[in-house]
Amino acid sequence: MQYKYIAIEGNIGSGKTTLATMLSADFNVRLILEEFAENPFLPKFYEAPDRHAFPLELFFMAERYHQLRNLQEQDLFQPQIISDYFFIKSKLFAHNNLQNDEMQLFNRLFDIMYASLPKPDLLVYLYADIVRLQKNIKKRGRHFEQNISDAYLQSIQERYLDYLRKQNDFPVIILDVTAVDFISDKLIYERIKGSLLGVYDQGVYQKKL
Repeated sequence: MQYKYIAIEGNIGSGKTTLATMLSADFNVRLILEEFAENPFLPKFYEAPDRHAFPLELFFMAERYHQLRNLQEQDLFQPQIISDYFFIKSKLFAHNNLQNDEMQLFNRLFDIMYASLPKPDLLVYLYADIVRLQKNIKKRGRHFEQNISDAYLQSIQERYLDYLRKQNDFPVIILDVTAVDFISDKLIYERIKGSLLGVYDQGVYQKKL
């Protein structure tokens, strides 16, 4: 594997944690997983988004920052790592969920934190259409996710894709996993693994599976 720091990203239910876990085991590299279950505002947010969006996003951002800073301070970015998130997701979700005045404060805090964190050498985005995302969400059965609307998922998807197309900090591979199952289909999984062995310049690359 050519890259020191690979981030796996995608919409809710796209399979990023599962893929990151599989890849880290096969490549024998350190795995960094987002600790979403520790956020006490997550179930509350899905029940009353307007009331709980701001503390939800602040908590997520602080936890992600703390996790990545600890790694950096311990010099654990020297070996290779694969993570199931990239810090920029804090800003993308916040833009989707916060009011204008809340977003102004959030952006100030985000910019301070983001400046001190490493960027991935390669980002892999798992794209799945909304029907597939909803199917995956229902299958994994987290009670607080069961009423996520199609419109919400579509909005998150659009924010991710817009950001990825405009950024020029690192290469991005977009994998369409709408019609495939990389968990049970070994051929598909091997194709994904193979895509990580290439050398990419900055830009967006769409890979067929």
